[in-house]
Formats: sequence, C-alpha cells, structure tokens
Amino acid sequence: MTNFWNNLPKPFFALAPMEAVTDVVWRHVIASAAKPDIFFTEFVNASSFCSPKGTHSTRGRLAFTSDEQPIVAQIWGNKPDEFTKMSLALAEMGYAGIDINMGCPDKSVIKTGSGSALIRTPELAGELIRAAKTGGLPVSVKTRLGDIKANEWQDWIGFLLRQDIVNLTVHLRTRSEMSKVKAHFELIPDIKKLRDEIAPNTLLTINGDIRDREHGMELVNAYGIDGIMIGRGVFSNPFAFEKFRPSPANSLDIAANKHLQPEDDKVSGPLFVPGVKPFASCDIERNIHNKKELLNLLNLHLDLHDKYSSELEPRKFDPLKRFFKIYIRDFPGASELREKLMHTKNTEEARRLLK
Repeated sequence: MTNFWNNLPKPFFALAPMEAVTDVVWRHVIASAAKPDIFFTEFVNASSFCSPKGTHSTRGRLAFTSDEQPIVAQIWGNKPDEFTKMSLALAEMGYAGIDINMGCPDKSVIKTGSGSALIRTPELAGELIRAAKTGGLPVSVKTRLGDIKANEWQDWIGFLLRQDIVNLTVHLRTRSEMSKVKAHFELIPDIKKLRDEIAPNTLLTINGDIRDREHGMELVNAYGIDGIMIGRGVFSNPFAFEKFRPSPANSLDIAANKHLQPEDDKVSGPLFVPGVKPFASCDIERNIHNKKELLNLLNLHLDLHDKYSSELEPRKFDPLKRFFKIYIRDFPGASELREKLMHTKNTEEARRLLK
C-alpha cells in the first residue's frame, strides 16, 4: 500500500492522539480553525477491538470521514496476534497508517504491560511492530524517552530505530516524568544524530510542550527534525496549526540558519540562533482571534456533535463539556457563562445560552 508519509510536506505538523479528545468531532473543529497535515485517532485498544463483547466500544474511536485523510489509527495493547488481526481490519477500513502507542504513562495501561510499559520489554515491542505490519499499512511508533531517567534514552530509542518503522514520534519526557517536568528539548540533537546513524529513512517527529506552529518551526529550524506533533497546545489555542507570515518590515530568512544550534542547550522556551533574534520575538503577522471566533468554534463543535452522532455513532453530551473552557475564557462574564453551560443537558440548551 501507499506510504503517505513520503508525500508529506517538510516539516509536517500533526495533531497528537489524545484520549477522550481527538475524536471525529474535535478533529473537524481543529481542521476548521487550522488543519494539521496528519490526524490521529484516540487510543484504540486492540483487545477490545478483537473481542466480540468489546468491539462496540471502539466504533466511536475509529469513526472518521474521507476529508480527514491522511488519518492514522493509534492502537495499544500487548498481544501480537491481536495486532495482526487489527492491522488487517484497519487496512480494510481505509486508514492511511497505524501508530503504536508505546508512551502512555497511565497506570491502568501500564498494568497490562502496554503503553510505556513496553519500554521495559523491547522484545515484545518488536513483535508488536512486526504484527502491525501484516495489513500492509505503514507503521509508526509514538513513545517517550525511556522509563525513569532522561539520560537513559539511547538504548530504547536506538532499538525502535532498528525496527524499520516509517516514523518515530518522541515525547521528550520519560514515563515517570509524566508531564511534571519541562520537555527535554536539549536532547533533540543527539536523538537526531542517532536516527541519522541507524535509520536515516525513518522520519523523526518531536512532541511535548510545543505551543503552536510558530514554536514548532523554531525547533525545526534549530534542529532539522522532520515533523512536529502538537497535543495540549490546542487546548489554549485551537488555532495552533495556523500558518504565520514574517512581517515585511522585519522578515527573517530562517532557512539560511537551519543548521545552527541554540547557544544554550538547556533552553526550553524560544530558541536562540547566534546573531539572530529569537524567532518567537520577530515581527510576525499573527491573526488575533477574538471572542466571536471562539464562540463560533464552539457552536460548530455543537453542530458537529449532533451531525456525527446521527451519521456515524451516537455520542454522549456530557463528555463534550470538557471542551467549554477552551472557547469560553478571557472575556467579561466568561466564568459565569461556563458555569451555566456545565449545567446544560444537551446541545440545544447550550446553543440557547450562547445566543
């Protein structure tokens, strides 16, 4: 089958797979604000998918529409035979690729030997990768630096690079670090060097603490990585994938400086290129999104919730409430409106409040 990864722009930007977040509704909301180059599903459990009793629970997670391509199914589990069966089914369903979750630090996932627990069992991780290739779809992996200490990343990342995967996404924290520390941007040069030595044809994507496209481009131009994956950044800015334009009064030829390294290898904010202002502080023509635009996105979210509930898979209303704080903020009366919205029982009640 076609390997869509070869046809992506460089750099490419992806919306991170997020549990109970990146469903078909939210992906369309983000696409309407500013579309990434790749979409990923929520986490889909292979055991549930392969079980007659549990397969219904994966239908909503795997629902997608043709305008979302390329879309990648992110799967997790610890049984190679289930990955084999699932890979064949996902190919039939029209997915563009399969991504294996080897980074989730959730205790319930780790307890099953899945997610970031696979860092401790590389032999099993390799079996799962081989099984996921059965259906012919390109297979990628999303993982963390390692289990406990950030400086122990070489063995694990090196092992994955030897598995002939199309893309490796590295969340720049360990399993034990969760999201309690800043992402280890300082390790990117060494990770890229190892990739170039072991698997130069495997694309390298970076994830963790990346705010938006502008921030991602700082990393790309400083380190020469292939892709950027943005996760929680979209919670504070649903327009995170929006393209920016250098201001005519102060344009910056980033491409000419792409091989230069930051002066401070511990920097985790705006990157510093010798002799050039930090990219984040350059004059850039940014779109300022106002209250009306955010409320329009929320109304779209409500509409899409109803649309895909009837067309694809019934969707409960209460989980949608977790998104209200993304849109209703930073204006007089926002907290009061959020509180009222949290007591609504359906999309119609929410729309009446917004009017």
